[in-house]
Amino acid sequence: MNKQNSKSITHIESFGIEEIPAYARTATPFDLFRLSFGGANTFSTCVLGSFPIMLGLSFQAGLLAILCGVVFGACILAPMGIFGARTGTNNAVASAAHFGVHGRIVGSFLSLLTAIAFFSLSVWSSGDALIGATQRLFDHSSQSNWRYALVYNGFALLVMVICIYGFRFMLLVNRIAVIASSLLFFLGIFAFSQQFDSAYAGKIQLGQAGFWAAFIGASLIAFSNPISFGTFLGGWSRYIPQETPSHKIMVAVFASQLATLIPFLFGLMTATIVATDAPMFMQQNNYIGGLIQIAPAWYFIPLCLIALIGGLSTGTTALYGTGLDMSSIFPKSLSRVKATICVGLLSILFIFIGRFAANLTQSVMTFATLIVVCTSPWIIIMIIGFISRRGYYKNDDLHVFATAIKGGAYWFHHGWNWRGIIAWIPSALVGLCFVHLPDQFIGIWGNLFNGLDLSLPISIVLAALLYILLLKLFPEPSSVYGPTFTTESSKQQCHSSFISN
Repeated sequence: MNKQNSKSITHIESFGIEEIPAYARTATPFDLFRLSFGGANTFSTCVLGSFPIMLGLSFQAGLLAILCGVVFGACILAPMGIFGARTGTNNAVASAAHFGVHGRIVGSFLSLLTAIAFFSLSVWSSGDALIGATQRLFDHSSQSNWRYALVYNGFALLVMVICIYGFRFMLLVNRIAVIASSLLFFLGIFAFSQQFDSAYAGKIQLGQAGFWAAFIGASLIAFSNPISFGTFLGGWSRYIPQETPSHKIMVAVFASQLATLIPFLFGLMTATIVATDAPMFMQQNNYIGGLIQIAPAWYFIPLCLIALIGGLSTGTTALYGTGLDMSSIFPKSLSRVKATICVGLLSILFIFIGRFAANLTQSVMTFATLIVVCTSPWIIIMIIGFISRRGYYKNDDLHVFATAIKGGAYWFHHGWNWRGIIAWIPSALVGLCFVHLPDQFIGIWGNLFNGLDLSLPISIVLAALLYILLLKLFPEPSSVYGPTFTTESSKQQCHSSFISN
């Protein structure tokens, strides 16, 4: 088995979106932990951790906001790891059970947008940190665009190569990243410990106008990090044996998100120092530039290593699953490898346009937030659907779209399950209307709560209520339920008939 696994690392993965056979399911919940944690153990998460300070909160309030966002997000994300192990495919394809074999395109579209946004954020943050640290290390003051372009392109191409090789290679990278990046972040906490003041007061105190708007905004930004993995988890957990207990998978996912408090705390802690010692960088929303300015000289090399290792781990986790999913939408023209290359090139184009043409580096966070507002109700519908089906899926019927045939348990109405679609569309649209991101994006109802951004809670609650109501009023066909459920329903019907007679 070890020989087979080592060989698979150096050979391009042959599996596409089809169900992974039992003999190839050799991954464990701990491997899923490594991938989920490794994908967030990078500078992009540090940037998210700096937002409470940018919004004016104190260190204590910022820490509480991050804890609330990460824990709540981890609770919602945890069940999304089960789908891959149950169905042997990724979450977008598995969503056909609840949105229809054509409606699963919703998940694929969300996956594509999320991959581009977070892949770009990873390349930008890691590339800027790497260039900034090396410039100070070697005393180069020039910041030419060609140097940034070279680093961005190198990062992106290296990530593409790893994703082309596939799951085993990506797992190897994240095994290294989990340990190495964590040690380097802990080293960083030590490096900045003398400058750090846990009593940092911020600009807005509890009881002052704007405090709760900043607190909820910081919590939602932290919440967006675990939610961004919702469409990707199935692409990794499909290599876990089907008989693996669900609670072990959920614990692995939940623990991986709690572990991201390491980079979150690093970002929050160093942001207080930047705000104190180099405030102009925080005024420009340039946390990474400020971090490089205040860092001790001996920590520049660890900064470069975090940028390199973290950029690879985050980029691979974002790109791999989306390339896999795109191959299922165009099965006749795109293999997994070709689809990965196409998505990778599209992401590189977005990176260069955003960095050099449109100056969208800061706006990518707004883009990511809007995506998460749309993804959260999709996740809630998937979880409620899983509970209503008692975890039962007809795996062959999930792939009707890729095989270009009609029919199956999940065909519903011409390939669309209007229950899931109708629950998702208004929930996402209403959520977008309540978004409140000052100077970036404010929905038409974004000012109703005095600056509080309640877009995510509203979209989540609305999706849950709508979907449960639709399932109650318009029950799904008995063919989508398992034998146990059908048998129990028949017994209840017979019992009711006996009593009435």
